[in-house]
Amino acid sequence: MGATLNLSPPDTRDQALVTLRTVFGFDAFRGPQAEIITHVIEGGDALVLMPTGGGKSLCYQIPAIVRQQRGHGVAIVISPLIALMHNQVGALHELGVAAAFLNSTQSFEDARLIEQQLLQGGLTLLYVAPERLTTPRFMALLDQLHARQQVSLFAIDEAHCVSQWGHDFRPEYRALSMLHEHFAGVPRLALTATADALTREDMLHHLALTGSRQFISSFDRPNIRYRITEKRDAMAQ
Repeated sequence: MGATLNLSPPDTRDQALVTLRTVFGFDAFRGPQAEIITHVIEGGDALVLMPTGGGKSLCYQIPAIVRQQRGHGVAIVISPLIALMHNQVGALHELGVAAAFLNSTQSFEDARLIEQQLLQGGLTLLYVAPERLTTPRFMALLDQLHARQQVSLFAIDEAHCVSQWGHDFRPEYRALSMLHEHFAGVPRLALTATADALTREDMLHHLALTGSRQFISSFDRPNIRYRITEKRDAMAQ
């Protein structure tokens, strides 16, 4: 008999680091990025609180790429910000990543073409608004993909919008709790840059993430400082 081949999967953290370097051009992860990304790639749920500029988007973009390489399909990114969708999809295209968005700025025909691309497995990430995600049409698309085990993860951006204690409360976010039961086994990642303890508890409860890992980053930004000086010549200052 011939020798047995070692077909064990590559180390998750190594695979994530290779993706960081070859796709995004960064040499190393920052802060808790590596731990978050590894956790999500391996199928874990998470709540991530990270300041603006801390690299939140990589926490779902890299898992999306790696999980697709492992045969898990497309990542669905839920965001209320149309400008963010356009910016991130444009940046991902420049990096060679197959990404798209569905929002109110598109014609019916443009949206239909994106839906076809989605069903044919041609996307790594798809950005949608929470209002669209829960429509019968889009849920039917997701059901088809999920039946083929081709939904890799759900990333819920601006997740503080689910909380009535948050400053951007959006009732549509409450419906996202159904992801827990309707798409069992698909990892969910909730991300925000602004949430106090009460808001975080609300997020965990209303998004059905009470058993998830929490990653709370420090808001200390060493590149930013405040300086107070006495007012003398106001115009010159």
